[in-house]
Amino acid sequence: MSIKEQAIAKINQMPESLVQEVSNFIDFLLLKRSEDQWQLWLEYIESKKISESDFSDYLANLEDYENRLARGEIQW
Repeated sequence: MSIKEQAIAKINQMPESLVQEVSNFIDFLLLKRSEDQWQLWLEYIESKKISESDFSDYLANLEDYENRLARGEIQW
């Protein structure tokens, strides 16, 4: 039995939720082999990281502002 056949046999034994994870991982591996697509993926991840960090800082600042407002430390 080839390695491909062994992998397929193992996948056939998995519940559907795990098969979805395997499928996602296969997509990732295929993406990684395509240099252009991989570069786009890395740029996307970097952009996402930047946007989420800025947003999380905003939310932390907003929460602090709301708490200070509720304690009466600052006025609206």
